[in-house]
Amino acid sequence: MQRIRLRYTKRGRLRFTSHRDFQRAFERALRRAEVPMAYSAGFTPHPKVSYANAAPTGTGSEAEYLEIQLAERRDPDELRTLLNTSLPDGLDVTDAVEATTSGLADRLQASVWELRLDGVEHAAAERAVAAFLAAETVEVQRRTKNGLRSFDARGAVVGLEALPGQADRPGNGGCAILRLVVRHVTPAVRPDDVLSGLRATADLAPPVPAAVTRLAQGLLDEESDTVTDPLAPDREAVQAAPPTAPE
Repeated sequence: MQRIRLRYTKRGRLRFTSHRDFQRAFERALRRAEVPMAYSAGFTPHPKVSYANAAPTGTGSEAEYLEIQLAERRDPDELRTLLNTSLPDGLDVTDAVEATTSGLADRLQASVWELRLDGVEHAAAERAVAAFLAAETVEVQRRTKNGLRSFDARGAVVGLEALPGQADRPGNGGCAILRLVVRHVTPAVRPDDVLSGLRATADLAPPVPAAVTRLAQGLLDEESDTVTDPLAPDREAVQAAPPTAPE
């Protein structure tokens, strides 16, 4: 058996696919690419695929992760190429590495998000960010299947800054880009929760929905408040392994 860890994207209109839709598309790609998957036991065997911390529907991502288990060994980079020929445009496998360590899910400690706010001036976004960061707690509400839930959106935010952006069309007003680093906690704090917090603390209300993209997720470096590559330990372990003796 061999385990392969993959990094993939959700771009363009594919950001609106649900996680279940992605699962169906990915498993169809595995069949088309004739990947020798390992299967679970029982009356209805399923390919052994582990999905980790999928982005919410409606958000783009450059850093989604999953792990597959193979019945036969394959070169990770060749497997990545095969899958990309079978996946729809927008769902692209950008990295593949053999899993030689445990705990991929445990390494997904934080995410870096980019929030594009069309119709919002950079100066207004800066003021709102300053007010949010100055607050000890920012209570927001989110509707769940169990009803309306209140929680603190501030505590999970490791970093938040406002950057100037370029408006899509002339006459649309300003454009601000928020760069957000948020720790993965329970309950999860999502980018839309932070936007609710900015509205609560500074009355910041973008005239159009924000375009949200996850840029990275992985281990959180507490000293620099940066997010590091969760596949790096596997890549380093493969590089450090002694060469396999010829058969």
